[in-house]
Amino acid sequence: MLAAALLGGCAGIEPPNPAYFEIETGRLPPADISLDIPGLGPCTDNPDRTLHLNSSQPVNVLVHGCFGSSGQFRGLAQVLAFHGQQSICFSYNDRDELTHSATELRRAVDQLTDKTRIPQVTIIGHSMGALIAHKSLTELPSMAPQTRHADLRLVTISGPFDGIASAQTCGRTWLHPLTLGLLTASCYLVTGAKWADITYSSRFIREPGTLDKQVSNYLKIDTDERGSCRREKAGHCVESDDVFSLAEQRNPLVEADTRARRVLVHAGHVEIVGDKREAPTKLISILQEQGVLRPTTAERQPAFNQLLARIYKDDAYLAHDAPGNPQH
Repeated sequence: MLAAALLGGCAGIEPPNPAYFEIETGRLPPADISLDIPGLGPCTDNPDRTLHLNSSQPVNVLVHGCFGSSGQFRGLAQVLAFHGQQSICFSYNDRDELTHSATELRRAVDQLTDKTRIPQVTIIGHSMGALIAHKSLTELPSMAPQTRHADLRLVTISGPFDGIASAQTCGRTWLHPLTLGLLTASCYLVTGAKWADITYSSRFIREPGTLDKQVSNYLKIDTDERGSCRREKAGHCVESDDVFSLAEQRNPLVEADTRARRVLVHAGHVEIVGDKREAPTKLISILQEQGVLRPTTAERQPAFNQLLARIYKDDAYLAHDAPGNPQH
């Protein structure tokens, strides 16, 4: 029961599919540099993690949630590419402490800006990735001085900034000695070292930290997930998309930053970022309204609609019918 509760917000693990190893490049600026930076790679599940970027243009760094992968943001990366915006993805060990993953992310971003002329980096994190993204842009004590600074922007989506309610039992520290260490062992077994960071009583949650002065603005997208459905069968919901309540997503210390602006949207936890079957239309609208994603001009709207149909409909058919697919 504990495992089911703690893992309810995690994405399912899917085997890599070579059909998803590339993206449509859209109007991306021509690449003029290739980089190998630990933790960063293209937003696909391609084993080749080399980055090919235009070294003078802004970059979006996408951070997946637990049990996720870079390939889950392949669709969103193509949406950005259509509008001429570069994307890369950050991968991390899902069982590590969140502060450890956040430190790895910040070091990777610092290496990226040190080795290029990129003027702006926008870090976009979903679910548990939102916690990592936010922490990565706080004043981490272990970070070395940078040789070059770039403008940093932050976007978090559906992040449980007040702790995960289903992990409450793990957060009741007074229970740990009473269970002779069995509770601690169970929490670690289910989620790894990060279990101590995701509870309501953890230092990670209670002391989220102050955003670095390099961060120019912060967009916090909260999702009202009530009544949402991830999967239907015969007209009935067989898998809810209601993962984190609004109470779990709110944290006054996070929202008090003067650079933060909060947007509330009625959307499911997976629905908001899309999957291989559903386009993240609500997220696209918000990102365009907030200046993160460039607007779609009227003359390009039909081509954009066709792109979304290819990504989120043709890909779904391909995923279902591909040889060796476990659903097949």
